[in-house]
Amino acid sequence: MNHDETRGTRRAGRADGPRRVAVTSPRTAAARRPRYPATREIDEQTGLGEVYMRSLLRTQFRLALFVCTVLGCVVGGLPLLFLLIPELREVDVLGVPLPWAVLAGLIYPAFVIGAWLYVRQAERNERHFADLVERP
Repeated sequence: MNHDETRGTRRAGRADGPRRVAVTSPRTAAARRPRYPATREIDEQTGLGEVYMRSLLRTQFRLALFVCTVLGCVVGGLPLLFLLIPELREVDVLGVPLPWAVLAGLIYPAFVIGAWLYVRQAERNERHFADLVERP
């Protein structure tokens, strides 16, 4: 026995124990079965492809709900703001009452900004999804 074997058997409390042997399969070097890319799963509409698509649709739906909720709160909150702070109703902007100016003119840029942010985030979600399904 060499020095390492002797030291190992002493720790185990045996003077001459059986030698440890590593058993390996001859198939470890064999080629593995090729994985189908996720895009093929989606194209063939398999169960896994449906899971991928549902995850993308769920992500896009959550984003749409978030943007609509924020814009709805802004639009719905403005009349509440003018109701709770009556002094704002008396302010004129270029001869137009502030509530009318905000609701008729300033709300549309908020919609445009919200739509722009939605499209930007939706495209980012799609890029992440494409990166996920195109990985080998």
